[in-house]
Amino acid sequence: MKKYKSIAKAVLLSCTLALTTSCNDFLDKAPDDQLTMEMIFTDKIRTEDWLAGVYSSIPSPMWGYFKAQGYNIMGDDITIPQDWSPYGWSNVYAYTTGNWSPISTWDPYYWVELHKRIRSGLIFLQEAKVLPEKDLKESYVNQMKYEVRFLIAYYYSLMIELYGAIPFTPGVLVSVDAPESEMMTPQRPYAEVVDWIDKELLEVSEHLPAVYPNNTDWGRATSIMALAIRAKTLLFAASPLFNGNPDLKDWKNSEGEFLFDAEAKPERWEKAAKAHLDLIKAAEAAGHKLYYEYNVDGSIDPFMSYYNMSLKRFSEGNKEILFGRPENVDLNYWQAHHLPKGIGGNAAMGVTQELVDAFYMKNGEMPILGYNEGGSPIINPESGYVENGFSTNTEYRTTKWPGGGPSNLANKETGVSPVTEEGTYNMYCNREPRFYVSVIYNGAWLGVDNRRVNFLQGGRDTDMTFDSPQNGYNVRKRISLDVLPRDGKYVYQPGILYRMAEAYLGYAEALNESSPAPTPDVYKYVNLIRERAGIPALKEGLSKEEMRAAIQQERRVEFNCEGIRFHDLRRWKIADKYLGGKLYGMNHDGSEKSDDVNNPKAFYKRTYYKSRTFNKRMYLWPVPQAQMDINPNLRQAPGY
Repeated sequence: MKKYKSIAKAVLLSCTLALTTSCNDFLDKAPDDQLTMEMIFTDKIRTEDWLAGVYSSIPSPMWGYFKAQGYNIMGDDITIPQDWSPYGWSNVYAYTTGNWSPISTWDPYYWVELHKRIRSGLIFLQEAKVLPEKDLKESYVNQMKYEVRFLIAYYYSLMIELYGAIPFTPGVLVSVDAPESEMMTPQRPYAEVVDWIDKELLEVSEHLPAVYPNNTDWGRATSIMALAIRAKTLLFAASPLFNGNPDLKDWKNSEGEFLFDAEAKPERWEKAAKAHLDLIKAAEAAGHKLYYEYNVDGSIDPFMSYYNMSLKRFSEGNKEILFGRPENVDLNYWQAHHLPKGIGGNAAMGVTQELVDAFYMKNGEMPILGYNEGGSPIINPESGYVENGFSTNTEYRTTKWPGGGPSNLANKETGVSPVTEEGTYNMYCNREPRFYVSVIYNGAWLGVDNRRVNFLQGGRDTDMTFDSPQNGYNVRKRISLDVLPRDGKYVYQPGILYRMAEAYLGYAEALNESSPAPTPDVYKYVNLIRERAGIPALKEGLSKEEMRAAIQQERRVEFNCEGIRFHDLRRWKIADKYLGGKLYGMNHDGSEKSDDVNNPKAFYKRTYYKSRTFNKRMYLWPVPQAQMDINPNLRQAPGY
């Protein structure tokens, strides 16, 4: 295959890219239609516009992870009604019903769209040049080229994360007049792509700045972003899905090469652990850290820390963000989709009961250990959890968080505020701070409307249509308490694709897997997350297997509703346990504040509302059939 040499000046470029990513003003731009290469790369603005196009496929952790990529809905954090399918949710909902095949539509279409961005990036690397008279200095051109190299490696990482094995010819551009045979590239072994991403991002990290001095450049590629994606890629490569998975051992490319190793390689965990430690050291040296806010007595305020971790800008001191998007399309509409209809929200999107059950009690114990055949919970007797009756007192804790009750109940001098009010269903009492910051449940305080949420039929926040909470919950995570869609009141927030907590828990996981037993550092980095969350440290003396379960549970809670859980279930190869079967919630049709299981009008009783289907083949995305039809050298993923 020959290297790309040049493009005739007469070749016109169709560069009407849908720019959904924006690092600053120049990254909001796209190249003009019908420009020659010479016109583009002899002009500073148009050169930067081309770079913006290469950035344009960075996914949005807002609408992207909900509706386009759909990871939050495909996972077990959030549920939507089937009736939303005709309104742009059909491809996402189809995954939850097992209707997933090579002819399924998936809006991001990584197999094609990311290769387009990669090709644009390679053209940039070849064509971008120093233009002293246009204020395009050598140092800036070199920086932009390293940004592009980061993006190319990042896009490859996104593709192998889903497809496993992909066509891979790094650094090669096929000429526009090349014979068709040169374009029919076969898939390459997964490990080969991972190895290239590892080396490429490590080199790129040595040339990009860790932090830009100008806040308007926030969101552009940094050395920390490069190290973060490197660590994440290696964590995936070490995990059971891609490391000795027997379901993939017979998958070969058209040249007869095995695409995955038949046997697990333990050294991959060691490599992943080192990559995460490299990331943590570099990030901390650059000033990154977990986001904290403090109470009047100087103690960590876990409510406000976790709440504002999702909302504060990098420039406002949120140094937990390692990889973020400054602007995200239709942010207001996205925020409204989380909230109750009584304040103008879209109402039907809610957290799952399984997520509600996953949050710890305030004593750090898991409330529920599993489920019986009929969906009833197996309660942990050591947790203090109660699933019947209602609280007889308002619960107060030391926090400045205003989301637990009327402001007149808070004591600013002592720093004590309400968390749950008298009459709250006991299921929701005495839970850890992250629960309250993440879940809107019946009876939760709705400060923007100066009242409590009412999901009982006849109440302001539900009805008998599909535009109502199907399982008795809405979503509070990542939404400001000041958002009021009814009055058009919304709040800016950054998009977060990778944060320091993920580095800490990724390191703890990889270190645990690569060690005979949990080391002090494993405990240290898990406990840093638990400390910020306001719950006790892990018990000493855990076995390797017990620590694995503890880390998986910590990730499940810490990263809820952030699009991470879906990929964790995949790479741990436990999605078949969590993404299939019956789903339960509170009684959507309930109109009475009762937990009497024999009362059909009782709201507070676990009620089946729909089922999910997950097939083993769905661990990987299929090669799109349209691409199989074009390229005879492609081989379909197992099971499709």
